[in-house]
Amino acid sequence: MSGLLSPPVQGKAFDDFLRDVAPVSRGQRGWAPSDGPMPALYLSHGAPPLFNDAHWIAQLFAWSQSMPKPSAILIVSAHWESAPLAISSPRAGTPLVYDFGGFARRFFEMTYATPDASALAKDVTALLSGHHIYEHPSRGLDHGAWVPLKVMYPYGDVPVLQLSMPTHDPERLLAIGHQLEALRLQGVLIIGSGYMTHGLPYLNRQIMDQNLVPEWSYEFDAWAAEAMAAGAVDRLADFHRAPGMPYAHPTVEHYTPMFVTLGAATEPGAPPKIIIDDFQMGLAKRSFQVG
Repeated sequence: MSGLLSPPVQGKAFDDFLRDVAPVSRGQRGWAPSDGPMPALYLSHGAPPLFNDAHWIAQLFAWSQSMPKPSAILIVSAHWESAPLAISSPRAGTPLVYDFGGFARRFFEMTYATPDASALAKDVTALLSGHHIYEHPSRGLDHGAWVPLKVMYPYGDVPVLQLSMPTHDPERLLAIGHQLEALRLQGVLIIGSGYMTHGLPYLNRQIMDQNLVPEWSYEFDAWAAEAMAAGAVDRLADFHRAPGMPYAHPTVEHYTPMFVTLGAATEPGAPPKIIIDDFQMGLAKRSFQVG
């Protein structure tokens, strides 16, 4: 059966996007101080199957085009848990991390060479002065960063720096986000990259091929949507009690990046703006931004 995991041509949706749509990005207006602070995002980042999904590609690209092109991007991904805090190599063209398996060879050959991010690294280190920050000499972007960004900014023309996630404690992550909020006034796009539900052990091929939504995935996503609409950060932080747990998140690293995003909000507790609210292969893609 053909599906997002096994289409006739791996990555064809992305190839079509690069040919027909991506060139619009070259003319995207860059951020200016008169625009005010850039938003902060929480996005469900997908994995190589995203490059087979024309719908999801269109959603992410439209999101990026709805705002000015950022001066730089700081991203916290579910796929880099490290304490104390660390930042990726800021050097231009640092090789990517291919932290996945079982996919077509072409996805292990994709590149995303972004410009030097040393200036952003200095700003991040200064803002997080209460933390010991380790600058990794060779670590590049993992798939929680480069997969969605390769769609949102397909020409790699924005400096990108990745920050490790040192804890899953919502209060500590909110505090880190708050310390980073000032970056938004410099046109920096802050992104928490995860997945609203991520119960991979509880999926089967039928669910994934037919995009059936398991009850635990639907219930957790609906609970999160209700809490967000109420601006109830405290409720979101008490996620262990949410319906659908622990199936929705057997481990919580794909959920907790949202607290960096929420911490970077100008108005803490204001309901976020939901941008994406559907499902892929049974998992909730709910993604939002805060101002």
